Formats: sequence, structure tokens, C-alpha cells
Amino acid sequence: MAYASKKEEESGLSSYYNNKTTIIQEARVFNESPISPRKCRALLTRIVYLLYIGESLSSQEATTLFFGTTKLFQHKDSALRQMVYLAIKELATTAEDVIMVTSSIMKDMQPNSEVIYRPNAIRALCRIIDPSMAQGVERFFKAAIVDRTPSISSAALVSSYHLYPDAKDVVKRWVNEAQEAVNAKSSPSFFGGSSAGYLNFGSSGASNSGYQPIPSTSYIAQYHALGLLYLIRKQDRMAVTKMIQQLGGGKSGAGTTLKNPMALCMLIRYAAKAVDEDSNVQRQMLDLLDGWLRHKSDMVNLEAARAMCEMKSVPPAQLSKAISVLQMFLSSPKPVLKFAATRTLASLALTQPSTVATCNVDLENLIADSNRSVATYAITTLLKTGNEASVDRLMKQITGFMSEISDEFKVIIVDAIRSLCLKFPTKHVSMLSFLAGVLRDEGGYDFKRAVVEAMFDMIKYIADCKEQALSHLCEFIEDCEFTKLSVRILHLLGMEGPGSPQPTKYIRFIYNRVVLENATVRAAAVSSLAKFGVNAIDMGLRRSIGVLLNRCLDDVDDEVRDRAAMYLKVMKERPLADVYIKEESVFSLAALESKLVAYISDPVATSQPFDTTSIPKVSRAQLAAESVRQSTLDTIAMPVARTDPTPPPPTAADTQSAYMQQLAEVPELAEYGPVINSSAKPAQLTESETEYQVTCVKHIFKEHIVFQFNVTNTLPDTILEQVSVIMQPQADCGLTEDFIIPVPALTSSPSPGIVYVSFSRDNTEEYATGSFQCTLKFVSKELDPSTGEPEDEGYEDEYQLEDVELAAGGDYIIPSYASFSSEWDRLRTGASSTETFSLTAMESIKAACDSIIEILNMEPLGGTETPTSHSVHTLQLSGLVSGGGGKVLVRCRMTYAKGEGVTLELGVRAEQERACALVVSAVSG
Repeated sequence: MAYASKKEEESGLSSYYNNKTTIIQEARVFNESPISPRKCRALLTRIVYLLYIGESLSSQEATTLFFGTTKLFQHKDSALRQMVYLAIKELATTAEDVIMVTSSIMKDMQPNSEVIYRPNAIRALCRIIDPSMAQGVERFFKAAIVDRTPSISSAALVSSYHLYPDAKDVVKRWVNEAQEAVNAKSSPSFFGGSSAGYLNFGSSGASNSGYQPIPSTSYIAQYHALGLLYLIRKQDRMAVTKMIQQLGGGKSGAGTTLKNPMALCMLIRYAAKAVDEDSNVQRQMLDLLDGWLRHKSDMVNLEAARAMCEMKSVPPAQLSKAISVLQMFLSSPKPVLKFAATRTLASLALTQPSTVATCNVDLENLIADSNRSVATYAITTLLKTGNEASVDRLMKQITGFMSEISDEFKVIIVDAIRSLCLKFPTKHVSMLSFLAGVLRDEGGYDFKRAVVEAMFDMIKYIADCKEQALSHLCEFIEDCEFTKLSVRILHLLGMEGPGSPQPTKYIRFIYNRVVLENATVRAAAVSSLAKFGVNAIDMGLRRSIGVLLNRCLDDVDDEVRDRAAMYLKVMKERPLADVYIKEESVFSLAALESKLVAYISDPVATSQPFDTTSIPKVSRAQLAAESVRQSTLDTIAMPVARTDPTPPPPTAADTQSAYMQQLAEVPELAEYGPVINSSAKPAQLTESETEYQVTCVKHIFKEHIVFQFNVTNTLPDTILEQVSVIMQPQADCGLTEDFIIPVPALTSSPSPGIVYVSFSRDNTEEYATGSFQCTLKFVSKELDPSTGEPEDEGYEDEYQLEDVELAAGGDYIIPSYASFSSEWDRLRTGASSTETFSLTAMESIKAACDSIIEILNMEPLGGTETPTSHSVHTLQLSGLVSGGGGKVLVRCRMTYAKGEGVTLELGVRAEQERACALVVSAVSG
């Protein structure tokens, strides 16, 4: 195909030439007589090019082109026939009735067909045939797999690989042929064979033309055959292990029949995966990997060393051999080997920095490497393996290095500096100077953000550098072009500045933002100023802040004006300051989202103001811990997971939203009103190996409690009908059963059937608790294997489930953060109770703390969940009682004596008497 010139591209001729409409119109060349091979090849090339660049064809267009190309089967030009098969293979996924050309393709697949396009025919047939036809072409594929021509054998093996998901039973029968292809000693190359072939390509052995088969040096068919063998055997762990040992060639690796380096690399990966799945075979696999470290191919050496470095619990002697191989590659003239070696060492340094330290001299030589990817990995590895004495030397080398690399690599280096500073805090002076220097350099948002976050961490964890780091950040916001970073720095100044020895030196920088910046930054600056005013001890400073905020009342932006007005009011009234500025807790975002979703979904609820009293709170430290970022340094060299990617687990809000949707689809529950609380996690009522899987979720309503049983049938040849759960509550639990909503029929499927059991609360002012005996009842019917229909008659059966507990913790009490001392004093006039318990079974105060937290499901405060004394301790807990029960605080004073257990004084204060009684009954029960 003639490529368009630059002038043609600029004039639009190229876009016209490769236009879909133009190509379809020109398809009439397929109908010309006589056929012009050159024109047809050019048009077929344009069709394939169009598909490769992502152009989509409608089913009708693809079908028209497909059957136009099939008219070229009659032509004997080999190059044209190759192009025909390539186009057919690409069009087959979109066109209709493609199965009609099966017989034409199979003619070119015959074993005695000595033509170059036989491999192309095999690949095209794989895309066209229906899975039910796989058995009919079995004979052709078996013959092709063991063919001595590499192109034919490889085409058959790859096609078999693609056929396997749809025709597993048929392809599994080709395992002997695949094994023979793996063990092939030699095979002729593409050259040599029948004179009837195009340029003598593709013959199946020596022919009368006088050409003799030339042995292939690539042995690529072994790579394809090994992939097919593993696909067939991967469900049988023993068969895979045996295959690896047979093809491994013993401890030295010299006895292997695999000549292709890619096949050996694939075998190494299979060995590593076998060790992941079964640690008992680690010793045998390590012996094989040790032998492959001495293979003549660099690719195999590197793959074996990488597998050993990523493996867990490798003996130091064998790991040192792998590191020696990687160290040798560090001085290789090939950039790809140096890159692979440094990346593997960087990954290993995450877990075993002392082991990698032996390569530090070679890694330091790579800092000046012309390939900046290699140099970046070398530096990050050195920063993880270096000692405190080498920090200054590394910092000097990195300083000259930073101007020569892109922002992406700068981010990695900055993150490495951050981790090193936290590792060696005494070296913070040089590192902070480095960060301040690069902060003044040119760079994009991601780079600047990485530097700012590194400084944030230094301020948080290294007290000695706080003043200097805040000063550098103040200078940065004077000329910062990124609004997000300015807002974050202003927030940090508001949090850290008031507590510094000289808070006034930061106010000038903050007020400059009010004068010079955009509305978003001005609003953040107003909030930061207010924090200085509220937390200031000096009354003169408070008055000065008030003057600055009064000036902000004339701002052109309403957000800035509103914030200034609010904070002026807050500064005058201390109680408001405690709530809006000094408050240490914030709403749990997951719980807030869940409550808001429920609020806007309920038309009745939206008529009332949104109630925030039932939303649990978390401390700012907890919120920061939940949103903590993973260091780039820790992820940049992490090995790629070999397991299938799994979706992230659903959030609490997603779970609650799914429950609400399920409950809304049940008309019997429509009048129950909004759900007050649902179980955060389903309770498992059966063992994981049983034929029936049952979990339970509890939904608390104002006047009812609904138990949701998710039932899964794992028996594929059985259907369960009239599935229900019979619940027997213990006496005096305060609940009366309303009804059971059974599942009419339950087949074997991943999605469970849902049984609902509803109870009425005898007294809505009390919290019903108790234990329920549960029995799964159903009618079991066998399925007819031929029709898939259930039999007419079945038999009733039942299955005993684990008991379901309706308890205070988890069902009524929600963990919520609070400032214990102030809240305890505030609740002094509310409901309170004090009880003493003797916990003789507890062997330590720590065990008692864990048990109380688990029973009450409350938030431990101030680190009191970890006792500092073995004999005396006070545990502080906070929570919210759902259904309007309000806040509840618990103070557990404990003493421990050997032989007597733990003596507990339980003090409870709550906003309501019933909440107080609920906590006491939970502990006493």
C-alpha cells in the first residue's frame, strides 16, 4: 500500500483515502473480472487498517465486506489469499452468517496443503466456527499442532488457546499433541519446502524442489504449546507441579527440552504461582529457579531472579544468588537489563533493605546514568537501603539530578526523601532545605503537591522542624499558582500557627492572601485568621484579628463576607467557638452519606428538618487515618499481582443503600417507615463448606424488627421450593412475630434468595434483645438433567442454623467519637448508673477491655483501649443509641488480681434513661 505524503495528509487526501464510506464503495473491485491481486490486496490492507485504528462497522457493512472478500478464494495468488484470511479474521466478529465459509477455509487446512496461507486459514477458522463444530475440526487441529512447520504448529496452538473457553472438553483431548509440540527437538523454518508454495514458504517437509528443511532457532511453538498445556491443566495443581518439574530439567536446568527463552520465562512464572498456591513445593521450585539463574539467556536469568525476590521466606543463601545475578546486570551495557534489575531491587528493598545494601556501590554508579528511568530507580533504592551516614552524600547527588528529569520522576524522588526523613529525623535540616529549594523550582501541580505533602508530614512527625517548615510554606503561598495548594497550606497554618511560639509572624502572610488572591483562597484565609483569633491568649492579638476580619466584611464575594461575619460572632461568644472551631470530632462521612441518602429517598422524612443527632462522629485523627495516602515510594516498585483484579469492597453507604432498595421492593414492609439502623455486616449462620449458605441482616424500625435471611443453594442439580426460616425467640424478649415472606423457588445461582421474618416490638420505648433459634425449611426437588425441569414430587426437609442474636452492641449502639471529659461533665445531670461486676474468667485487664468493647460496640477514647498498667486501668467509651436514644458514655474502672480476675466498676451516663439501662443490661447479661 502506498503511504500518503505529507502534502496529501494536509490536504485531507489521506482521510478520504482511508474513509469508511470510500472503502465500502471501492469494494466493487472484488467483483471485477479478471481480479486484480494488487488492487484487492491494497483495499484489504485499508480495511484491516480501518479496523485496527478503532473504526466500527455496522453488521450490514461488515457482512457486505466479508462476503465480498470470500469471492477472492478462487484466486491462486498466495499473498492475496493471506490478506483475505487476515481480513476475514477481523470481520468475523461483526459480520453475520460467517459460518458459511467454513468448508472453503477447511480446504486450505488439509495436511497435504503445502501453501503459505495454511496458518492463516487455521487462525481464521478459529474465529468463524461455532463451539459445537469444534469436534468436527478436531482431526485437522491435531495434525496441525504436531506439524513440523513452526508457523502451522504455532497457528494451531494459539487457535486452540482461543477455542478453549468455549469448547473445553474438545480442546482437553489435544493435550498429548500439545505435549509433543513442547518436546519437539527441531523443526524446519519458514524456508524450505514445496515449489508450489509462495516463495517456497510453508511446506510440510522436504519436497522434490531440492530444498532441505532448515532447523528453526526460535522454537516459538514451544512457548505457545506451554501456554495451552497450562490452560488445560491449571485446575489440577498436582498436574501443573509435575509439568513444571518435567520441563524444568533438574537442579541445573540443563536437562530441559525447552529451547525458547520466552517458554522458560513462562515456566518460571508458573513455578512462582505454584509456590503462591502451595508453599509445600517451594523447595523443589527454588532448586529449579536456582538452575535457571545460570541459563545462557539474560531474559531467563532475570525472570528467575525476579521470581525468587518476590517469593516469601526464601533462604538467605538462595536469595543472595538472585541478588548477585541482578548486581551483575547493573553493570550491563544494555539499558533494558539495568532497568529491570534496578526495578526488581527497588521492589525487594521495600521488605529487605539490608539484603539489597550489598548492591549500593553499583547503584550509586547508576545515579548519573543517561537513562533517567534507571537513575530514578537507583536513587529510590539507595534511599531505602542507605544508612544515616550516607544521607548527606545522597542529597548532594540528588540536588544536581533534579533539574534533568521530568515531573513524574521528581514526584518519586520527593516521596523517597519524605520516607527517608521520617526514617532519620535527625537529618531533617538538609532534607528540609532540599524540599524548600525544589519548591521554588518550576514544576506542575503533582510535583508541587508532593513537596507540600512531604513538608506536611515533617511538621506532623518531626517537632523540631515545624517552625522552619511553616516559614517555607508561608513563602511558597506568596507566589503559588495552584489554588488547592494555597487552601491546604492556609488550613495548616490555622491549625498549627496559633500554638507556635510566635503566632504573629504568620498573620502577615495569611492576610496578604485576603488582599491579593481569588475568592476561594480569600475565604480560606479568613477561616485561618479566625483560628488565630479564637486561640490567641493575647487580647491585643484578638483585637487585631477582629480589625482584619471587619475589613473582610466589605469583600466582593459573599462567601468571604459570610465567613467573616460568622467568625466575628464566634470570637465574641466562647460556647460558639468551642462548637465551630475547637471541636475535635467530625461526622462519620460514611454514616452521614447513608443518612442523607435515606432522608432524600423518603418523601415523608423530607417534610421535617434533617436530624444530625443520630449520626455518629469520629475524631479528626481517625478521619485523617482513613484518608491517608499510600507512599509512591512503596507502590512504584511493587510487583504486579498475579491474581485476577477484584472490585473494591462496597462502602457502608453502598451497603445501606442496597438494603433500602431491597426493602422498598417488599410491599408488606412499605408502612414500616424509615430504617433506624441495619447490620453493618451480615452474620454467617452456616459453615462455608455446607450445601446451603445463609446469612442474616437485622433491620431496626421504629415499631418493628425485620430479619433478612440471604439463602444460597450451592447444589446445581437441586431446586428448593417454599424456602422459609422458622425463628423461635427466647421467652420475654419483647417481640411478637408478624409474618414470614418465603422464597417460592431457589435454584443454584450466585445471587441468593431473600426470606424476610417480621416482628413487632411490644414496647417501642424499650430495646428488645434476645436470642433466636433458627431453622431453614424447604421442599427439595431434583432437576431432570435432560430438560432442566424439576420433578413433580419432592420431599420436605429442614436445616438447623446458628442462633441469631439481637444485642445492644451493633444493633442499637453505634460507635461515636466525643471529648470524654467535657461530655461526661455535660451529662452529669442526665441519666446515670453505676454497677460493680466481678469478671473472674478474665485473665488480664486487656482481655476485659477487648470483651467490653466487643459487647457494647462503642468507640474507645484517648487510647484507653490499650492498658498501661497490669493491675489498674480506666476504659472510656462513647456511642450513640439509635432510635432517638441519644449519646451515651461509659467509664469502666478495672482492677486485676491474680486468682480473682477483674473487678469492674461500670459507670454510665446518657441523655435518656432507657439508653443507660440498655448498656447496663448488655454488660450484666
